[in-house]
Amino acid sequence: MRPQTQLEARPKTKWEYRKDRISNLWFLFKESRVGILGVAILAIFFILAIASEIPPRLDHMYQPLYGTDPDIIGFSQPSLRHPMGTDFMGRDLFSQLLEGSKWGLIVGITAAAASVVVGTVVGLVSGYFGGTIDTILQRSADIVLTLPSIPLILVIGTALGRLSIWNIVILIGMLGWPSTSKVIRSQVLSLRERPFIESARVSGASDGRIIFRHIAPNVLPLSFLYMTFGVTGAILTEAALSFIGLGDPSTVSWGMMLQWCFTSGYTFKAPFWLLPPGLCITFLALSFYLIGIGTEQIINPRLRKR
Repeated sequence: MRPQTQLEARPKTKWEYRKDRISNLWFLFKESRVGILGVAILAIFFILAIASEIPPRLDHMYQPLYGTDPDIIGFSQPSLRHPMGTDFMGRDLFSQLLEGSKWGLIVGITAAAASVVVGTVVGLVSGYFGGTIDTILQRSADIVLTLPSIPLILVIGTALGRLSIWNIVILIGMLGWPSTSKVIRSQVLSLRERPFIESARVSGASDGRIIFRHIAPNVLPLSFLYMTFGVTGAILTEAALSFIGLGDPSTVSWGMMLQWCFTSGYTFKAPFWLLPPGLCITFLALSFYLIGIGTEQIINPRLRKR
Protein backbone atom coordinates (compact mmCIF):
# COMPACT_ATOMS: atom_id res chain seq x y z
CA MET A 1 0.00 0.00 0.00
CA ARG A 2 1.35 3.39 -1.02
CA PRO A 3 2.12 5.57 2.06
CA GLN A 4 0.43 8.95 2.28
CA THR A 5 2.63 11.98 1.70
CA GLN A 6 2.32 15.53 2.99
CA LEU A 7 1.69 16.69 -0.56
CA GLU A 8 -1.67 14.96 -0.64
CA ALA A 9 -4.03 17.74 0.47
CA ARG A 10 -6.91 16.95 2.75
CA PRO A 11 -10.23 17.88 1.13
CA LYS A 12 -11.75 21.00 2.62
CA THR A 13 -14.81 20.72 4.78
CA LYS A 14 -17.96 22.72 4.09
CA TRP A 15 -17.13 25.26 6.82
CA GLU A 16 -13.54 25.67 5.64
CA TYR A 17 -14.77 26.30 2.11
CA ARG A 18 -17.23 28.95 3.33
CA LYS A 19 -14.56 30.57 5.49
CA ASP A 20 -12.19 30.79 2.52
CA ARG A 21 -14.96 32.25 0.37
CA ILE A 22 -15.81 34.92 2.96
CA SER A 23 -12.10 35.75 3.34
CA ASN A 24 -11.78 36.14 -0.42
CA LEU A 25 -14.82 38.42 -0.59
CA TRP A 26 -13.46 40.56 2.25
CA PHE A 27 -10.09 40.78 0.47
CA LEU A 28 -11.82 42.04 -2.67
CA PHE A 29 -14.01 44.41 -0.64
CA LYS A 30 -10.97 45.97 1.06
CA GLU A 31 -9.69 47.06 -2.33
CA SER A 32 -12.71 49.37 -2.62
CA ARG A 33 -11.86 52.60 -0.81
CA VAL A 34 -15.47 53.68 -1.09
CA GLY A 35 -16.70 50.55 0.68
CA ILE A 36 -14.10 50.83 3.45
CA LEU A 37 -15.10 54.45 4.02
CA GLY A 38 -18.72 53.33 4.36
CA VAL A 39 -17.75 50.65 6.90
CA ALA A 40 -15.73 53.21 8.90
CA ILE A 41 -18.67 55.64 9.05
CA LEU A 42 -21.05 52.83 9.98
CA ALA A 43 -18.72 51.69 12.78
CA ILE A 44 -18.92 55.17 14.30
CA PHE A 45 -22.71 54.99 14.42
CA PHE A 46 -22.58 51.53 15.99
CA ILE A 47 -20.34 52.99 18.71
CA LEU A 48 -22.81 55.86 19.23
CA ALA A 49 -25.70 53.37 19.43
CA ILE A 50 -23.89 51.35 22.10
CA ALA A 51 -22.98 54.54 23.97
CA SER A 52 -26.68 55.53 24.08
CA GLU A 53 -27.08 53.26 27.13
CA ILE A 54 -24.40 55.08 29.15
CA PRO A 55 -25.88 58.57 29.94
CA PRO A 56 -29.20 57.31 31.42
CA ARG A 57 -27.24 55.01 33.73
CA LEU A 58 -25.15 57.93 34.99
CA ASP A 59 -28.11 60.17 35.86
CA HIS A 60 -31.86 60.04 35.25
CA MET A 61 -31.83 63.55 33.78
CA TYR A 62 -30.01 62.12 30.73
CA GLN A 63 -32.90 59.77 29.97
CA PRO A 64 -33.69 60.79 26.33
CA LEU A 65 -37.49 60.88 26.51
CA TYR A 66 -38.44 61.65 30.11
CA GLY A 67 -35.30 62.92 31.81
CA THR A 68 -35.08 66.63 32.63
CA ASP A 69 -32.48 68.73 34.43
CA PRO A 70 -33.95 70.04 37.70
CA ASP A 71 -31.73 73.14 37.47
CA ILE A 72 -32.84 74.04 33.93
CA ILE A 73 -36.35 74.98 32.86
CA GLY A 74 -36.90 74.52 29.13
CA PHE A 75 -34.45 75.34 26.36
CA SER A 76 -30.77 76.03 27.14
CA GLN A 77 -27.53 76.61 25.27
CA PRO A 78 -24.71 73.99 25.12
CA SER A 79 -22.68 73.64 28.31
CA LEU A 80 -20.30 71.19 29.98
CA ARG A 81 -23.27 69.51 31.63
CA HIS A 82 -25.21 69.36 28.38
CA PRO A 83 -22.80 69.38 25.37
CA MET A 84 -25.63 70.09 22.90
CA GLY A 85 -27.89 71.97 25.28
CA THR A 86 -31.45 71.02 26.19
CA ASP A 87 -34.72 71.14 24.27
CA PHE A 88 -37.92 73.04 25.07
CA MET A 89 -38.73 70.54 27.85
CA GLY A 90 -35.26 70.59 29.39
CA ARG A 91 -34.22 67.21 28.00
CA ASP A 92 -30.59 66.59 27.10
CA LEU A 93 -30.12 66.81 23.32
CA PHE A 94 -26.89 64.81 23.23
CA SER A 95 -28.62 61.84 24.87
CA GLN A 96 -31.37 62.12 22.28
CA LEU A 97 -28.80 62.13 19.49
CA LEU A 98 -27.22 58.93 20.82
CA GLU A 99 -30.64 57.32 21.19
CA GLY A 100 -31.42 58.31 17.60
CA SER A 101 -28.35 56.37 16.44
CA LYS A 102 -29.76 53.21 17.95
CA TRP A 103 -33.20 53.63 16.38
CA GLY A 104 -31.74 54.71 13.05
CA LEU A 105 -29.82 51.43 12.81
CA ILE A 106 -32.75 49.36 14.06
CA VAL A 107 -35.28 50.87 11.66
CA GLY A 108 -32.96 50.90 8.65
CA ILE A 109 -31.57 47.38 9.01
CA THR A 110 -34.84 45.74 10.12
CA ALA A 111 -37.02 47.30 7.41
CA ALA A 112 -34.47 46.64 4.67
CA ALA A 113 -33.88 43.06 5.84
CA ALA A 114 -37.63 42.36 5.86
CA SER A 115 -38.11 43.69 2.34
CA VAL A 116 -35.05 41.86 1.00
CA VAL A 117 -36.05 38.53 2.60
CA VAL A 118 -39.54 38.75 1.08
CA GLY A 119 -38.20 39.90 -2.28
CA THR A 120 -35.55 37.18 -2.38
CA VAL A 121 -37.99 34.38 -1.55
CA VAL A 122 -40.53 35.66 -4.09
CA GLY A 123 -37.82 35.99 -6.75
CA LEU A 124 -36.48 32.49 -6.09
CA VAL A 125 -39.90 30.83 -6.25
CA SER A 126 -41.05 32.91 -9.22
CA GLY A 127 -37.93 32.34 -11.29
CA TYR A 128 -37.58 28.64 -10.52
CA PHE A 129 -41.15 27.45 -11.11
CA GLY A 130 -42.22 29.92 -13.82
CA GLY A 131 -45.63 29.49 -15.42
CA THR A 132 -48.73 30.45 -13.45
CA ILE A 133 -46.83 30.92 -10.19
CA ASP A 134 -44.41 33.31 -11.88
CA THR A 135 -47.27 35.28 -13.45
CA ILE A 136 -49.19 35.66 -10.17
CA LEU A 137 -46.13 36.68 -8.14
CA GLN A 138 -44.78 39.12 -10.72
CA ARG A 139 -48.14 40.78 -11.33
CA SER A 140 -48.47 41.20 -7.55
CA ALA A 141 -45.00 42.75 -7.52
CA ASP A 142 -46.02 45.12 -10.34
CA ILE A 143 -49.07 46.25 -8.37
CA VAL A 144 -47.04 46.96 -5.22
CA LEU A 145 -44.30 48.60 -7.29
CA THR A 146 -46.75 51.12 -8.76
CA LEU A 147 -48.07 52.16 -5.34
CA PRO A 148 -46.61 55.48 -4.14
CA SER A 149 -44.91 54.50 -0.89
CA ILE A 150 -44.84 57.78 1.03
CA PRO A 151 -48.42 58.88 0.16
CA LEU A 152 -49.73 55.40 1.01
CA ILE A 153 -47.97 55.41 4.38
CA LEU A 154 -49.33 58.92 4.97
CA VAL A 155 -52.88 57.73 4.32
CA ILE A 156 -52.45 54.75 6.66
CA GLY A 157 -50.84 56.96 9.31
CA THR A 158 -53.65 59.49 9.06
CA ALA A 159 -56.23 56.73 9.42
CA LEU A 160 -54.49 55.31 12.50
CA GLY A 161 -53.74 58.71 14.01
CA ARG A 162 -50.06 57.93 14.54
CA LEU A 163 -47.72 55.14 13.50
CA SER A 164 -45.59 53.25 15.98
CA ILE A 165 -41.98 52.72 15.03
CA TRP A 166 -42.65 49.05 14.29
CA ASN A 167 -45.67 49.90 12.12
CA ILE A 168 -43.34 52.06 10.04
CA VAL A 169 -40.84 49.19 9.76
CA ILE A 170 -43.58 46.78 8.63
CA LEU A 171 -44.98 49.20 6.05
CA ILE A 172 -41.54 49.92 4.58
CA GLY A 173 -40.81 46.19 4.41
CA MET A 174 -44.16 45.43 2.74
CA LEU A 175 -43.69 48.11 0.10
CA GLY A 176 -39.98 47.61 -0.64
CA TRP A 177 -39.72 44.00 -1.84
CA PRO A 178 -40.85 44.12 -5.52
CA SER A 179 -37.67 45.57 -7.03
CA THR A 180 -35.52 42.97 -5.24
CA SER A 181 -37.80 40.14 -6.37
CA LYS A 182 -37.49 41.13 -10.04
CA VAL A 183 -33.70 41.25 -9.95
CA ILE A 184 -33.45 37.92 -8.10
CA ARG A 185 -35.95 36.35 -10.53
CA SER A 186 -33.84 37.36 -13.53
CA GLN A 187 -30.79 35.70 -11.95
CA VAL A 188 -32.73 32.53 -11.09
CA LEU A 189 -33.97 32.23 -14.69
CA SER A 190 -30.33 31.92 -15.73
CA LEU A 191 -29.17 29.74 -12.82
CA ARG A 192 -31.90 27.13 -13.16
CA GLU A 193 -30.54 26.13 -16.59
CA ARG A 194 -26.99 25.55 -15.33
CA PRO A 195 -25.52 22.02 -15.33
CA PHE A 196 -25.19 21.82 -11.55
CA ILE A 197 -28.95 22.38 -11.15
CA GLU A 198 -29.66 19.64 -13.67
CA SER A 199 -27.31 17.35 -11.77
CA ALA A 200 -29.20 18.08 -8.55
CA ARG A 201 -32.50 17.17 -10.24
CA VAL A 202 -31.08 13.93 -11.58
CA SER A 203 -29.75 13.00 -8.13
CA GLY A 204 -33.31 13.29 -6.76
CA ALA A 205 -33.10 16.62 -4.90
CA SER A 206 -36.46 18.20 -4.12
CA ASP A 207 -37.47 21.59 -5.51
CA GLY A 208 -37.13 23.19 -2.08
CA ARG A 209 -33.61 21.84 -1.66
CA ILE A 210 -32.59 23.02 -5.12
CA ILE A 211 -34.02 26.50 -4.52
CA PHE A 212 -32.64 27.16 -1.05
CA ARG A 213 -29.51 24.99 -1.06
CA HIS A 214 -28.18 25.31 -4.60
CA ILE A 215 -29.64 28.51 -6.11
CA ALA A 216 -30.09 30.79 -3.09
CA PRO A 217 -26.37 30.94 -2.11
CA ASN A 218 -25.59 32.24 -5.62
CA VAL A 219 -28.03 35.16 -5.36
CA LEU A 220 -27.46 36.13 -1.70
CA PRO A 221 -24.63 38.59 -2.54
CA LEU A 222 -27.06 40.39 -4.83
CA SER A 223 -29.68 40.39 -2.07
CA PHE A 224 -27.14 41.93 0.31
CA LEU A 225 -26.39 44.63 -2.26
CA TYR A 226 -30.07 45.60 -2.47
CA MET A 227 -30.34 45.49 1.32
CA THR A 228 -27.62 48.13 1.70
CA PHE A 229 -29.49 50.42 -0.67
CA GLY A 230 -32.78 49.58 1.08
CA VAL A 231 -31.41 50.67 4.46
CA THR A 232 -30.76 54.12 3.03
CA GLY A 233 -34.36 54.44 1.82
CA ALA A 234 -35.78 53.14 5.12
CA ILE A 235 -33.78 55.64 7.20
CA LEU A 236 -34.86 58.58 5.05
CA THR A 237 -38.50 57.40 5.00
CA GLU A 238 -38.69 57.13 8.78
CA ALA A 239 -37.06 60.53 9.22
CA ALA A 240 -39.50 62.11 6.75
CA LEU A 241 -42.54 60.58 8.45
CA SER A 242 -41.36 61.67 11.89
CA PHE A 243 -40.60 65.19 10.71
CA ILE A 244 -44.11 65.74 9.32
CA GLY A 245 -45.67 64.48 12.56
CA LEU A 246 -46.58 60.87 11.70
CA GLY A 247 -43.72 59.28 13.62
CA ASP A 248 -43.76 57.59 16.98
CA PRO A 249 -43.53 60.26 19.73
CA SER A 250 -42.59 57.59 22.28
CA THR A 251 -39.40 56.84 20.32
CA VAL A 252 -36.54 59.32 20.21
CA SER A 253 -35.36 59.20 16.62
CA TRP A 254 -33.49 61.82 14.61
CA GLY A 255 -36.66 62.59 12.68
CA MET A 256 -38.54 63.24 15.93
CA MET A 257 -35.72 65.54 17.09
CA LEU A 258 -36.13 67.59 13.91
CA GLN A 259 -39.91 67.61 14.37
CA TRP A 260 -39.64 68.84 17.97
CA CYS A 261 -37.16 71.52 16.89
CA PHE A 262 -39.49 72.71 14.13
CA THR A 263 -42.73 72.71 16.11
CA SER A 264 -41.16 74.47 19.10
CA GLY A 265 -39.97 77.34 16.89
CA TYR A 266 -36.21 76.87 17.30
CA THR A 267 -35.41 75.94 13.68
CA PHE A 268 -33.38 79.09 13.01
CA LYS A 269 -32.51 79.86 16.64
CA ALA A 270 -30.71 76.66 17.65
CA PRO A 271 -28.39 75.24 14.96
CA PHE A 272 -26.85 72.93 17.60
CA TRP A 273 -30.29 71.30 17.85
CA LEU A 274 -31.16 71.26 14.14
CA LEU A 275 -27.89 70.32 12.42
CA PRO A 276 -26.61 67.24 14.35
CA PRO A 277 -29.64 64.97 13.71
CA GLY A 278 -29.83 66.14 10.10
CA LEU A 279 -26.15 65.40 9.54
CA CYS A 280 -26.46 62.02 11.28
CA ILE A 281 -29.33 61.02 8.97
CA THR A 282 -27.23 62.04 5.98
CA PHE A 283 -24.04 60.24 7.01
CA LEU A 284 -25.74 57.04 8.17
CA ALA A 285 -27.63 56.79 4.88
CA LEU A 286 -24.37 57.62 3.05
CA SER A 287 -22.47 54.86 4.87
CA PHE A 288 -24.84 52.14 3.66
CA TYR A 289 -24.85 53.62 0.17
CA LEU A 290 -21.04 53.51 0.06
CA ILE A 291 -21.04 49.92 1.33
CA GLY A 292 -23.48 49.10 -1.45
CA ILE A 293 -21.17 50.68 -4.02
CA GLY A 294 -18.25 48.66 -2.68
CA THR A 295 -20.31 45.46 -2.79
CA GLU A 296 -21.40 46.18 -6.35
CA GLN A 297 -17.77 46.43 -7.41
CA ILE A 298 -17.34 42.81 -6.25
CA ILE A 299 -20.57 41.43 -7.71
CA ASN A 300 -20.50 43.22 -11.06
CA PRO A 301 -17.73 41.73 -13.27
CA ARG A 302 -17.50 44.96 -15.26
CA LEU A 303 -16.58 46.90 -12.12
CA ARG A 304 -14.33 44.26 -10.58
CA LYS A 305 -10.61 44.96 -10.72
CA ARG A 306 -9.57 41.32 -10.67
